[in-house]
Amino acid sequence: MLSVRSLSCVRGENRLFTNVNFSVNAGQWLHVRGQNGVGKTSLLRILVGLTAPAAGEILWNEQSISANRHEFNQNLLYQGHYACTKDELTALENIKFSTRLDGVALDHTSAQKILHRLGLQGREDLPVRYLSAGQKRRVGMARLLARPAKLWVLDEPLTALDTVAIEILTGLLSEHVAGGGIVVLTSHQSVPLAAGRVLDL
Repeated sequence: MLSVRSLSCVRGENRLFTNVNFSVNAGQWLHVRGQNGVGKTSLLRILVGLTAPAAGEILWNEQSISANRHEFNQNLLYQGHYACTKDELTALENIKFSTRLDGVALDHTSAQKILHRLGLQGREDLPVRYLSAGQKRRVGMARLLARPAKLWVLDEPLTALDTVAIEILTGLLSEHVAGGGIVVLTSHQSVPLAAGRVLDL
C-alpha cells in the first residue's frame, strides 16, 4: 500500500498544493489530473523521494519511505516525463544499460523480446537518435517489462504515443494492476483503463 498523509508542496513563494491525502492498494491505480503548473510532476517527485514535501509524509506498507528507503526503492519504478534514453545508443543498448543501472541482468534474447512486444522489430540496432519521439517513448517503456517492481509511478506516459502504442501501454498497465501491482500516473488525456481512481489537484 502507498499512503499519502497531509502532503503539501511549496515552490519558491508559491504553494502548489496542500493537505493532499490518498492511499492506493495492491491491484489499484490512481490518475493524477490538473492544469499545467498545479504540481502534478512535483507530487510524483515527492512520492518517489526525489523532492522533500513542505509538510506531510509518504508511507509504503505503513512505514515512512524515508525510514525504509531500501525496501521502497526495490519496489519502485519511476518513469519521468521524458523518454530518458541515450541518443547515441541503440534501442537494445538502451534497455540493457537502464536495467543494469537498476541492478537487473538482462540477456540479449530477453531484451529483444521486450522490444518486439513494444512494436520495435527491426529497430533494435538503430541508434535512438534515428527513432521518432513515439518510438523513443516505447524504448523508455521497456523498463516496465524489464525491471520487476510493485509500484509504478509514471509522469505523462501517453505523451507522443500513437494509437497502437497507447494500446500496448494500456495492456501493460492492466496486466500490472491485475497482478496486484500499483500504478500512480499523470496524464492530460483520458486513460483507457478500467476501475481507476482520480485525484484532481
